[in-house]
Amino acid sequence: MALVVLLTLSAQTSAQQKTYCNPINVDYGYCPIPNFVTQGKHRATADPVVTFFKGEYYMFSTNQWGYWHSKDMLNWKFIHRKFLRPEHKVYDELCAPSVSFVNDTMIVVGSTHTKEFPIWMSTNPSTDDWKQLVHKSQAAAWDPQIFWDKETDKVYEYFGSSNLYPLYAYQLDRKTFQPIGDEPMPQIALNDDEHGWERFGEYNDNTFLNPFVEGAFVTKHNGKYYLQYGAPGTEFSGYGDGVYVSDKPMGPWEYQSFNPFSYKPGGFARGAGHGATFQDANDAYWHVSTIGICTKNNFERRIGIWPAGFDKDGILYSNTAYGDYPTFLPAEKKGHLAPSFAGWMLLNYNKPVQVSSTLGGYQANAAVDEDIKTYWSAKSDGKGEWLISDLGEVSIINAIQINYADQDADIMGKPDATKGHQYVISVSNDNKNWKTIVDKSKNKTDVPHDYVELEKPASGRYVKIENLGMPTGKFALSGFRVFGKGSGLKPQPVKNFVPLRAEPKRKGERRNVWFKWQQNPDADGYVIYFGKSPDKMYGSIMVNGKTEYYFNGLDRSDVYYFSIEAFNANGISERSEVKESK
Repeated sequence: MALVVLLTLSAQTSAQQKTYCNPINVDYGYCPIPNFVTQGKHRATADPVVTFFKGEYYMFSTNQWGYWHSKDMLNWKFIHRKFLRPEHKVYDELCAPSVSFVNDTMIVVGSTHTKEFPIWMSTNPSTDDWKQLVHKSQAAAWDPQIFWDKETDKVYEYFGSSNLYPLYAYQLDRKTFQPIGDEPMPQIALNDDEHGWERFGEYNDNTFLNPFVEGAFVTKHNGKYYLQYGAPGTEFSGYGDGVYVSDKPMGPWEYQSFNPFSYKPGGFARGAGHGATFQDANDAYWHVSTIGICTKNNFERRIGIWPAGFDKDGILYSNTAYGDYPTFLPAEKKGHLAPSFAGWMLLNYNKPVQVSSTLGGYQANAAVDEDIKTYWSAKSDGKGEWLISDLGEVSIINAIQINYADQDADIMGKPDATKGHQYVISVSNDNKNWKTIVDKSKNKTDVPHDYVELEKPASGRYVKIENLGMPTGKFALSGFRVFGKGSGLKPQPVKNFVPLRAEPKRKGERRNVWFKWQQNPDADGYVIYFGKSPDKMYGSIMVNGKTEYYFNGLDRSDVYYFSIEAFNANGISERSEVKESK
């Protein structure tokens, strides 16, 4: 029987917790590939897929030696399992897995370039009850997705991960699940000459490599097939998912008018590519995808889940605006086109910090700079190491997210299942007299991105976290994030917002746009919205502490519309007037 680990809530959280916060708080394994950890051992996973099956959510991702399941998309149970056996001579254990179901049977297959990988099946995956559906799949597919078309009872496999070749697909024999035909059919390829967001590089402006297309995933909605794909590279903040649409499962495909549909280049948790679209218990849509850290290795990554859906015109979208702030869970049944986050603002962005000790250059302010790539580290993992965040004023505190960084970790795979992150969080108005609001001194679960929604809001100016125990490594935080409401006013609307883009009849790079706006002294940051019509500005970019932004992700030939809003610890301003860019 597999060992099951439950990530439990703190005693201070409500049994009816309403929100979650990205990155998803699960017990990510430490990278199992030795040559990937020369710059330090670290947690790593990516390429997630979630499916709702027999009343539970199942989540698989790269190289975790198991998978998670949950009844509420908040509390995830991990089931240890290796899907490969010694005779399966492939590099990764379960890389970029496909997870789907046919009738009452879940089907799982991983990536391989050899024809030796099995397809697994289970009618009861919550108890690690699996057997082989196919002993050796002849598809030899990397980044696969097996898609069952329920209406036609036909099965297809989509796959591909390359900066030279397109995505491909096979139709599979319904009985044997082996490919029909000797050669796969090409489906779509990148067109970065037209689509700026598909260009390789952190800001889509590096040309030393061709961009990568990967992560094929098909969703069927109202009789149409939506072929989703990731680009241009997993290590970039602009890693996103695009989509093509067809009336047929093997194309021909038409580029959706709005892309990338899943995109989050700014804020704390950046990147929203190579994912999967799924429905919850209420048939609402969500999109799960990869978040990049990419500090100790390009493949140091996490998982994010974003509200998604199809609008009245059949456009697939994902709502990532404030997507790494407290966001309503499926049980709350919130509309995904409206802001889906709880309205609790970040209270301690770039505010003063005090710490018990500092290791080398891992300075204290990195814990509150809204950059998941940077972190503060104490000199030890010992009891009594602490961090105090000054909110600047007495504020209402609704939730806290504790994002641990991997400093001097010494394990590979999963941490000891009985050794978790232990800490206490207290608040004070004067930095002298403290009241405990979260007590995890006896916690025995691994919670690398712990998120605590308080049952009753707390009040205070200073928030202190004191370390009591670590599963591995030193006490280090990439983000100590306090959410709630300040006592002041929200910012005024942004003034003089101007998108600068080359005109159609003049020479210039029309895939790029330079945004400028007037500084707002009351703002912590801004969110820019974009789209190809004023009523479909589904794209969003969070910008902290600046009054300009270079965006290189436009489609060359199309008209765009832009708007901007400011935010701070007290709330969000009204959006600016919509600006057109032809």
